[in-house]
Parts: sequence; structure tokens; C-alpha cells
Amino acid sequence: MNTLRATLHPEGYHGKGRKPPFFEGWYFKIVDAAETHRYAIIPGISLGEHGDGPHSFIQILEGVTGETVYRRYPVDAFTAAETRLEIAVGPNRFSSREMHLDLRGTDIPLQGTVRFGDLQPWPVTWASPGIMGWYAWVPRMECYHGVLSLNHTLAGHLKVNGSRLDFGGGRGYIEKDWGQSFPSGWIWMQTNHFGMPGISLTASIAMIPWIGYTFPGFIVGLLVNGTLYRFATYTGAVTRRLEVLGEVVDWTIEDALYRLRLVGHRATSGRLRGPSKVDMGRPVPETMNASVDVTLTAQRDGTELFRGTGRYAGMEIAGELTGLLA
Repeated sequence: MNTLRATLHPEGYHGKGRKPPFFEGWYFKIVDAAETHRYAIIPGISLGEHGDGPHSFIQILEGVTGETVYRRYPVDAFTAAETRLEIAVGPNRFSSREMHLDLRGTDIPLQGTVRFGDLQPWPVTWASPGIMGWYAWVPRMECYHGVLSLNHTLAGHLKVNGSRLDFGGGRGYIEKDWGQSFPSGWIWMQTNHFGMPGISLTASIAMIPWIGYTFPGFIVGLLVNGTLYRFATYTGAVTRRLEVLGEVVDWTIEDALYRLRLVGHRATSGRLRGPSKVDMGRPVPETMNASVDVTLTAQRDGTELFRGTGRYAGMEIAGELTGLLA
């Protein structure tokens, strides 16, 4: 019953009763209306067997400068609900309604409350409980993934070093990961800042261990005016091209109905800490200054259904990429 409940609620905590190694982290991206202040705030817990040991944490990425902060808390400073988005790490609180931060004493001392408008989660059904599709039912996978809101409005403000940052009218995004470790190699892109509102992209491809071998698995969602176009290994979509040339990622995906081309342009990255089976010491280069050119066409007649460039994209290109690019 615990497994059933957890699978149908990707937003909730999946670590109850889990033994090391285990991690779980929630990723909150916030961008103000003027697009001058951008942050990723990541609360989570790590039950590592070695290295920095079991602890909870909050990471911050300052999206303009790439500055990062990793603040440790004891394990008992962490609480989280199992069937809803509700997390506490020390004095910091996160839910589906708002995020309250009190990070005094860090290099990025954020304080205040940012409220969220209606979240737009990836749909959850019995047959396809979230972005991972039926893979979400598979036990003991290395890493699970959830998208809790593709796009939502923001209100409220934060203070940092005496300055008040107003997030009213801004845009937000929420996702999460949990399991034993991040993959050996992956590419991830996310943006919901296009030339018109109501557009959001999340895309990732990674090496997936599976019954003694590994394969490149991917999940992509493009939300355009209320329609979610889904491309994934489990939907039968295929990668026709994936290249990383200098600072450019060129990725083309096709299924029976659509062709999607993503051209991501990297920018200066900060360095977050990611989970391995040992601890949270794995370096994860991430930028919030990238851009992604998106083109969606119909396979039947080549009609262009959407074309646009996403600004202030989150992007990670990490680990061993040989298997992905092959």
C-alpha cells in the first residue's frame, strides 16, 4: 500500500522506511516578472552511507551569477508529507501554495515568502503515474523523476542582503528526483519563458540501468496553450539526432505524429551538488541563463505547429555522455 500510494503521488516523500543509499530532492525555480532575478531552491534529504553522512539540506542557485550555496541540516530537521507537497527543512517551509525561506547566515541569505498560483502538474493516472509513465511502477530503479508544475504564477517577495526582490507576476516551475543516485550521464533542459505565456518545456535524457545493461531513456514535455505534447521512450518516440557541439545541444525526437527539434545554447554554469550512492558530493554544473530553440511539426504534412525560443532555461550537461550520443 505504501508503494501504491507513493507512486500515485510523485509530489510526496518516498523515503519512509528506506535504507541507505537514498536521496530525495525538490527543485523550485522562480523568475520575477522583470526577469532580472532568478533562483533555484532545492530542499532535500540524503541518506548516504559514507562521505558527508545522512543529513537534510537546502541548495540555492543564483541564476544570474551562477553562485551556489549548500546548507546542511540534521536529518531530524527534515519532515515531509507522503501524499502531498509539504516539506520542512529547519525553519524553511515548502508546499503547493507557497515557499517560506529563512536562510540567514548563508552566502545567499534569502528571507521571505513566495506564493504560487495554480500548479500545472504532469498528469497522473494509474496507467501512467506522472512523467515517468509506466516506469514509475518499476521497483528499485536508480532514479525516479516527477514534474509537479510545468508553469505557474508567483506572488510575494524575498529579501537578500537588505534588498527586496518582488516576485509578483513572475513564473515558476517545480520538479523532483528520488532514488539511489543520479544517472551516470544526462542532459536536462527546462524553460517556461517564451514569447507568449502558457508555453513550457521540460526535456531530459539519461543513461538508465536496466536488468544488467544500460540504455538512453528520455522524457520530454512541451506544453502549448493547454496541450501537453509528450515524447518518451515509453511512448514509442525515438531520438533521431543528439549532438553536443561546444556550447550547443542539438536534439531531434520523433513519434508517429510529431517531430520535435530542440537546440539548446549553454551559458555560464554554477556548480550544485548531486547524489551518488556514497554521498551528495557529485558536481552538477547547472545554468539558468541558457536558451532553447523549439520547433514542433506534424509528421503527416510537415505543418509547423509551434516555433519559439525559451529564455532563462535551466540546463545541465553532466557525467559520461558517450552512451547518450551514440
